[in-house]
Amino acid sequence: MSLMTNLCLGWCPPYDVEAMLGFLRLRAIPGLEWVEGRQYARTLRLVQDSQACSGWLSVSLDDERAQAQVTISDSLASVLPMLINRVRTAFDLDADPVAIHRVLQASFPTREGMRVPGTLDGFELAVRAVLGQQITVVAARTLGARLVTAFGEPIQTPVAALDRLFPTPATLAAASGDALGRLGITRQRQAALKALAEAVGEGRLVLSPGVDVAATCAQLRALPGIGDWTAQYIALRALRWPDAFPAGDVALQKALGVNSASAATQAAQGWRPWRGYAVLRAWQGLAGEARAN
Repeated sequence: MSLMTNLCLGWCPPYDVEAMLGFLRLRAIPGLEWVEGRQYARTLRLVQDSQACSGWLSVSLDDERAQAQVTISDSLASVLPMLINRVRTAFDLDADPVAIHRVLQASFPTREGMRVPGTLDGFELAVRAVLGQQITVVAARTLGARLVTAFGEPIQTPVAALDRLFPTPATLAAASGDALGRLGITRQRQAALKALAEAVGEGRLVLSPGVDVAATCAQLRALPGIGDWTAQYIALRALRWPDAFPAGDVALQKALGVNSASAATQAAQGWRPWRGYAVLRAWQGLAGEARAN
């Protein structure tokens, strides 16, 4: 297979590569994603001008050179500008760590280089957020793997660990309750997934950077089974809102030493407009406990 290689995307140091890849490794869905060493690889479907193309890419993070080395399959070459933009947002390459740390250093003095992991596919991220409601990261990854195996389209790649695409909105919108139930997905989450898939598939809901965050979060909360935690989490990673704050997250409250969403919100006022980065730092202190997918 012909490849486009040696595409390098830079960032402004410092960058905590281990934290970024650790976050992705813990959540990696078999067949869809693969993380080893300092490399992240995955399958991907992109749609541009109503035309879909599928393939795979790998991203190697080189902190010595302060750059991400990206390799993509030739099948994605036609959407290269879109792909570059998505890689930059997914790995938070455009963050200003100095400005962010200036606000957060009093509370998190040793985590200056931490970035907020984004996503290459807003719909996928939203589905995974729904699956991760009120369960552990490991349990959410298990549900995600079952969903990809059952509904993801097979794809051939040179990476043995990558052989499935994430299900499309149309596929999940058409999935029966029985089929989803057999995967261990509760009826409440089934309703949320189907409503989400229909809204995205019909173009009523756009989950990408640049949209109106407040309006999009309101649209999300209007869907069955999606509350403020899920909307804020999607805003943080898919909409790239740096001040997103899932105040109802139990692990976040634990990290902040509070026991209510209102208390968490009050405790975080000094972190604005970078509360999303503070959330990642707080979760890092409770690695493995955060209830976030």
